Order: sequence, then C-alpha cells, then structure tokens
Amino acid sequence: MNAPLIHSLDARYYTDPEIFETEMQGLLARTWQFAGHVSQIPNVGDYFAFQIAGQNLFCIRGRDGEARTFYNVCQHRAHELVKDTGNTRVVVCPYHAWTYELTGQLRAGPNIKSVPGFDKEKICLTEVRTEDFNGFIFVNLDDDAKSMDEWFPGVREEIRAFVPNIDKLAPLEWVEIEENCNWKVSVENYSECYHCPINHATFAEGVVKPETYDIQPDKDGGYVLRHTTECQSMDKMTYPIDTSVPHSEEYQSWFLWPMVSFQCYPGNVLNTYHWRARDVDHCTVYRGWFTEDGAESDVIRGLAVQDRQTTVEEDIHLVESVHKGLKSRGYKPGPLVLDPKRGVNSEHSIQKLQQWMREAVDE
Repeated sequence: MNAPLIHSLDARYYTDPEIFETEMQGLLARTWQFAGHVSQIPNVGDYFAFQIAGQNLFCIRGRDGEARTFYNVCQHRAHELVKDTGNTRVVVCPYHAWTYELTGQLRAGPNIKSVPGFDKEKICLTEVRTEDFNGFIFVNLDDDAKSMDEWFPGVREEIRAFVPNIDKLAPLEWVEIEENCNWKVSVENYSECYHCPINHATFAEGVVKPETYDIQPDKDGGYVLRHTTECQSMDKMTYPIDTSVPHSEEYQSWFLWPMVSFQCYPGNVLNTYHWRARDVDHCTVYRGWFTEDGAESDVIRGLAVQDRQTTVEEDIHLVESVHKGLKSRGYKPGPLVLDPKRGVNSEHSIQKLQQWMREAVDE
C-alpha cells in the first residue's frame, strides 16, 4: 500500500504577516544566528553592531580576549550605544555619557554619586549568548538554548576536516543580495537541487556533478542538512583546483537551521550564506568568500563574480517568482517529490525543512 502523499506548506506560512511576527518573536529569537567573524574584532575594544530578530546588538572584544555580545541599548534611558564598527576603551552612551566597561558593567555616569542608594554594581548591559564556531561568531537571544554542538552535532569537526586551514581564514569579499521574497522561500530554494540542472547551467556543468548530488537531514536529530556531491571533471571545471588536499574533489554544504550555511567548494574553498529576514516579503542574503588572512586571490574573486552573475542571479528570479505565486488565489500546494532512492531529484530536504517551519509556528 502506498504511503500518503506529503504536500508542501500552505501559502500562508510565507505570506501572512502574523506568522512572520511569530517567527521573529519566537524561532529567530531562540535559534543560533550568524553575527560576524572573529577577524572583525581582532583587538581589545574592537566592536561591530548588527541586528538579529529585530533587536539591535553589538559584539565587542574584552580585555580577557573574550568576544561578548550585548543588546545595543543604554540601561539609563534606552539610547543606542554604538554604530557600525570601531574600537573603544570603554562604551560611552552618546546621550548622557553613562560609561560601561567592556564586560558590560556600569563604570561611571555624570552626577550618579549624588543619588542616595545608587549602586552602579547592580547595573550592567544585557548580555546575549555568544559562541565562537570555527572562527564564526554566533548569537542566540535565548539564554537557555542548547549549545551549537547540540544543535548541530558533528558539524564543527566535519567543517574542519574539509577546511583544515579554517583558523587562518578571514573574509575576502561579502556579496549582499536583496530578494523580494519571504526568507523561507529563499532557504527552501537553497536547500534542494531538484531545480539545479534546469536553472543553473554553470554550477551544474562547471562545478558539481548533479547526478551525484544528495541532501540528507541529520541522523542524530540535529537541525542540519548536509549537501554532498562530486566535482565536475577537471576539463569542465570553471576554476582551477588543487587536487592534492583531502576532499578537494568534493563539494559539501552544511545548512544550519534556520539561516546559515557553510559550503566547501571543490578545492577546499570556503563560502558561506546567511540570511536576514526584513519583513514578510523581503530578505537579504549575504554570500561570504574566504581566504587565509583575507589575502587577495584572483581565483576566489573570479569565483565570486561567476557565482553572482550566474547561480545567484538565477536564484533571485526563481525565488521572487515563487513568492509572487504564493499570493495567487490559484495556488494549491502540490505533493513533494519524495523519491525513495533520494538523490538530486528528491525533495526529502524540503520535507524536513517544512517540518521545522511548521513546528516553529504551530507548536
């Protein structure tokens, strides 16, 4: 007897502003989100500001060498503390000059000693859970969240096996892509290659062998999807690779639910994706390319250009068309293609993704 068909999610999961707000207050506020790279804050007092789930945050390097993240808000009268990037000996609020140590502890403020019972030891910036994941800084607004190694078992070590020089890497280039679609549309598109042979000729013919492409959910219950495939034959590759290093002729990607992916291109080239949800109809995708110490590389620059002009551009049109279609009265979610043999033409990864999407809203 055939198993019942599994249908795609209802359109409302992508188009309903109330569902988006539920995700912002729930899912995106209690999962691990990419903040930045350690190379952005190499020195004591270095900081960068960013936003997660609608919250303004900043990450700063302490005198003890630790990277800490705080809500970007003064505990006095709620003024924003820092902007963009910089370096500081102490954090000074521009509004009334309340001053904080790099640990977040209040240090001083004009005339506070005149206030009877004022105890500056009781005032501290609100800290956010922060982890260094192979040099990538992640944050989680949920103080009780499990560690990244529990969320994504084995991934830290697997990435290091494919990218043995990861501790020496720094971003060479960031490619910022605005997409007029719900963030989940973009994540789904990334998480299947059913569309690749049809839509991504350069990627499918000059980087990977689509017939070997597979995506597997984590067997230990972690929130990770692993993409694996072989690279194209050397005479078809669109860029030169060093075949002397382990895994050099493989492509592997680790998608970390809900908004981050590490990719190792053939030749052990590290590339990342991370998403930012802007509103129910818009998201931004950041594509990172890395080299040792961020050193200039014609090969990586060329690969970044090739990727932006082909795969990325092709995906923009795909996801924006899907988002428009989700608003059509004529759309009735069809069954997912779940091939028991799996492989490139199966949507098992989408089934798992949509399970997580549904649980995040309906639980």
